[in-house]
Amino acid sequence: MHDPGMPLIESYPSLDSWSASIAGRLEETLAAAVLDSGKALFAGPGGSTPSPVYARLAQTDIGWTHVSVTLVDERYVPETSPDSNARLIREVLLKGPAAAATFVPLYQSAITVDRAAALATLALNRVGSRFDAVLLGMGEDGHICSMFPNSPTLRTLLSPTLKPTVLGVPHGRDGDAPTIERLSINLPWLMSAGRVILGIKGTGKRAVFEREAAGDPALQPIAALIANRVPLEVVWTEAA
Repeated sequence: MHDPGMPLIESYPSLDSWSASIAGRLEETLAAAVLDSGKALFAGPGGSTPSPVYARLAQTDIGWTHVSVTLVDERYVPETSPDSNARLIREVLLKGPAAAATFVPLYQSAITVDRAAALATLALNRVGSRFDAVLLGMGEDGHICSMFPNSPTLRTLLSPTLKPTVLGVPHGRDGDAPTIERLSINLPWLMSAGRVILGIKGTGKRAVFEREAAGDPALQPIAALIANRVPLEVVWTEAA
């Protein structure tokens, strides 16, 4: 019997059907927000996993001039770096009709990553107080955004009582991830969002999700999403 506290895992047989489903959900939600309030705010990850979703979403007609786009996390590097998540967003999502959207980067050329995080928080607050739609990915270690196991900022990022903010994440110690300083949104951004979609691929990631979902909400991000009633939709394909 399905645990009512756990989100259902929606399964798709192919990468194509998986990416079409996620892009369709994001299109529906962002278009509705534009119609209802005249603007929409979307946050998504970098990496290769969301690329087919972004390529589909970029071609939709949702009133992109009224949409602001940001990242759920970013490496503390400029867009010229191949490690930049902003670079992927610009190259894959902000094309065609979606090129009319306003991009709000998390990276700022500041003295420290914490100062850059404070500036990113101010920039996001200028375009909206909540995300209408969020797309998340998940690492093999169960991390989402830049909420990494053993990170000294993990408990703060997962604190449900803070205001939505962007935090600096130091590089991991003794070989732990991340290898580069990062910026990350915190759990309250996800708690206040209108729709949150977690896209995962392959049998290994499904097993990680199921393990993490039963974990400690203070230390395991997936468990924190569930415990704090984030409006989470888990969309999975067996195609890795």
